[in-house]
Amino acid sequence: MGRPWLIHGEAALLARPQRLCFFFNAQIHQLLHALPIAIELSRDPAFAVDLMAVTDDHLTLARDIAAARGAGPIRFLRCGGRWLEALARLAGVTTPPKLPALLAARNWLAGYDAIVVPERTSLLLKRLGLGNTRFIHTCHGAGDRAVGYDRRIARFDFVLLAGDKQRRRMLDEGLIREGHYAVAGYSKFDLTQGARRQRLFPNARPVVLYNPHFSPGLSSWSSMGEQVIGRFAQDDRFNLIVAPHIRLFDKRRKRAEMETRLAPFAALPHIHVDLGSRASVDMSYVHMADLYLGDVSSQVYEYLARPRPCLFLNGHAAAWHDDPSYGHWRYGPVLESAAHIVDEAEAAIASHAAYQAAQRQGVARTFDHGAQPASTRAARALAAYLHRSRPVAVRPMPSLTRLDPLPHA
Repeated sequence: MGRPWLIHGEAALLARPQRLCFFFNAQIHQLLHALPIAIELSRDPAFAVDLMAVTDDHLTLARDIAAARGAGPIRFLRCGGRWLEALARLAGVTTPPKLPALLAARNWLAGYDAIVVPERTSLLLKRLGLGNTRFIHTCHGAGDRAVGYDRRIARFDFVLLAGDKQRRRMLDEGLIREGHYAVAGYSKFDLTQGARRQRLFPNARPVVLYNPHFSPGLSSWSSMGEQVIGRFAQDDRFNLIVAPHIRLFDKRRKRAEMETRLAPFAALPHIHVDLGSRASVDMSYVHMADLYLGDVSSQVYEYLARPRPCLFLNGHAAAWHDDPSYGHWRYGPVLESAAHIVDEAEAAIASHAAYQAAQRQGVARTFDHGAQPASTRAARALAAYLHRSRPVAVRPMPSLTRLDPLPHA
């Protein structure tokens, strides 16, 4: 009969829930790309789900969303203690540096069966003793730039993809392999499904969303940003939302200085400036906008889920026409100057019909749609992978002695 004790031991191991940690050590916008999957898996008794993050802001947002969506049991944990928060203050940033955060979380993360992350730096944990832990990547955005196809993605055990565009390119570049990925759709959309368009301005003028990227060599902000705002400030044809990528003003002092600098514009009734609030990452502004004005941010695809006019700013003299990293610049006019930006915005809205077919095709390639919500499909695909790849080995429960637990209410 062999060793029945081993069979019983394996049965007991397989009977216990797998311990999953959704780990967030970057800016708060990444939370929205993985949290919907955590919520789905929290309802499955086969998994014990923890959410660990590096700031109280992360945990507050996560708790609010989980409660609103009727999540199952989730433990909300803050890693690093207050010393990590102090380090962030010393560095002058809203989010602690990633490497100290990884070192702070390493011992606790070692106790999980799998770790789910929307970024790639956490793979360093594999070199810090977590080589047998399964790492799951959710991506964070579904844009065209090469940075979204980072070579490190190949080191993940399983990857969740938004659509066929990512699947084809990652297969071509050897970043994913059969049996270790799933095309599940864009889970972030589930958080705003059916949301009503909010009113931010006291009038019905068309709303322009200016969403410059944070990368200095790609963003329109440094070369055109204040000129763009100034032109709209002097003209009353549009309402303008200024909502850069949250990383552009991650440094507290830089944000405070820019808020002071832009205060005269923000005081105008048709200008709204947001350099990093929750609304700047939860698609609130995307739903309000009638025109997207930007450069290289993947947020354009969140906007184009409902095709509308776009206008792009080439503030870095890019030779973009044959570059796949600028594929989204086929969805509207591209400007080399902001000198006549308000007139160009009006023209972009008038010419939208010329770009609608390209927009719809691009969105269809970018986001996979199914009968079920994306987060449900992602959770089921991930659960299937975790069940079939589960190692027969006992992991000690992670010690929470130095964590700040915030149990789900």
